[in-house]
Amino acid sequence: MKKQSSIYSSIIGVACVTLFLLLIPFVAMHFTNEVNWSSLDFIIMGALIFGTGISFTWLVRRSPNLMYRIAISIMVVATFLMIWANLAVGLIGSGPNIGNLMYIAVAIVVIVGSLLSQFKAAGMERAMYVTVLTLVVLATIALLAGMQHHGSSVIEILGVNGFFAGLFLVSAALFHYAAKNALNRTSL
Repeated sequence: MKKQSSIYSSIIGVACVTLFLLLIPFVAMHFTNEVNWSSLDFIIMGALIFGTGISFTWLVRRSPNLMYRIAISIMVVATFLMIWANLAVGLIGSGPNIGNLMYIAVAIVVIVGSLLSQFKAAGMERAMYVTVLTLVVLATIALLAGMQHHGSSVIEILGVNGFFAGLFLVSAALFHYAAKNALNRTSL
C-alpha cells in the first residue's frame, strides 16, 4: 500500500510541476506579444514535461546506485532539451523541415535502446553510444545535404549535435561506471 501511495504522490507532484511550468508562458502571454502559445502548444509541452517527469521519476526510483541515477538524469534531460529546442526553434534552421524532423530518430534510439537494454547499466551504455552515433550521422547528412544554407551555419549544426552528443557520451561513461560497480559487487 505504501508503494502505491508513493506512486500516486509522484504522479501528483509531476502534474503540479507541469502545471506550474505551463503557467509561466500562460502568464507571459498576458504581458508581452513575444510569447504567443496556442492550445496545441500547451498540450504538446504539457505532455512533454509530464512524460519526462514521470519517466525520470520511474527510472530514478529503480536505480541501483548514484552513478546510474546521474547517468539517467543526464540522458532524460538531454533528450528533453533536444526535443524542446527542436519544437521551439528548430535545431537546423527553423520550423518543420526535414533537418529538424531527422531528430525524431534520436528520441527513438534513446527510447528503443533503453527498452531493449531493460534499463540495465551495460545496455544503457551501449544505447547511449548508438545515440551519439545517430547524432554524428544526422550531422553528416545535414552537411552533405547542404542544410547549412537554409538557416543554420556549419558551426551551428556541428555545435548543436556536438552539445547533445557530449551529454549522451557523459551519460554513457556514467552507465559504464555503474555497470562496472554492479559487476564488482556481484563478484565479491
